[in-house]
Amino acid sequence: MLWDLDGTIIDSEPLWLNTEQQMLARYGLKLTDEVVEKMVGIDLRDGAQLFQRLGVPLTVSEIIGEWVSGVTEQMLRGEAAWRPGARELLAEVRAAGVRNALVTMSTFAIAKRVTDLLPAGTFDTVVARDHVTRGKPHPDAYLMAAEQLGVSAADCLAFEDSRTGLTAASAAGAVSVGVKHLQELHDVPAHAVIPSLLGFGFADPQGGSVLSVFAANYKREPHPGGYCEV
Repeated sequence: MLWDLDGTIIDSEPLWLNTEQQMLARYGLKLTDEVVEKMVGIDLRDGAQLFQRLGVPLTVSEIIGEWVSGVTEQMLRGEAAWRPGARELLAEVRAAGVRNALVTMSTFAIAKRVTDLLPAGTFDTVVARDHVTRGKPHPDAYLMAAEQLGVSAADCLAFEDSRTGLTAASAAGAVSVGVKHLQELHDVPAHAVIPSLLGFGFADPQGGSVLSVFAANYKREPHPGGYCEV
C-alpha cells in the first residue's frame, strides 16, 4: 500500500499554512483562499516558485528551507494531529502482512519525524521530495515507491487527500482512493472517495474495506471524483 503523508496520515496542513502565512506577512503579502487552494498537496518547489511570483524575495531553496524549519519546530512542539483512523488502519494492514510505502512531497527529514512516532516497521520504505526530480502530480514518486517494494504500482492501493496526489497516484497506475479533507475531490482521477479512514478496515466482507475497494477497481481506469463514495 502507498500512503500520502500530509493531510492523509497527519493533519500537518495547518502547520504548513501557518509557516507560509508568516513568511508572506513579513513581506506585506496575504495568504488568500486562492493561494491556499493552490498550495494544498503541491510540490515544494512549485509552491516556492508560486511564492516568488507573489513577491517573496527569496530563492526557492531559501523558501523551502524556512518552511521545513517552521513545520519541524511546530511538530516538535506536538502541534501536528493524526488524521482519524490513519494509525489504526496502518496497524491493521501491517498486522496482515501488507507492505507499506510512504510517498510524500515533504522532505525526508519531516517524513522521518512522523515515522519515528509510529511503531517500528510500519513503513518498508519512504519516498520523499528529496528523492525524485519531479514531484506530484507527476507519478515518479509513486513509481519509485512501488519499485522499492518490489511490485508494480498497478498492484498497489494508494491513499491521498489532495487532487495533486490523486493525479500522481492514478498516473502511476495505482488503485487510488481519495480521503476527504481540505479539498473537493470531484474533478480528479480516483477509483473511490471515502469520507475518512476511520472505520475503513482491512477486510470487511460487507464492502467498504481496503480489500473490497482494491478488488473492485483492480486494473480499472480511474474516474473523475471516484466511482463511488464508500
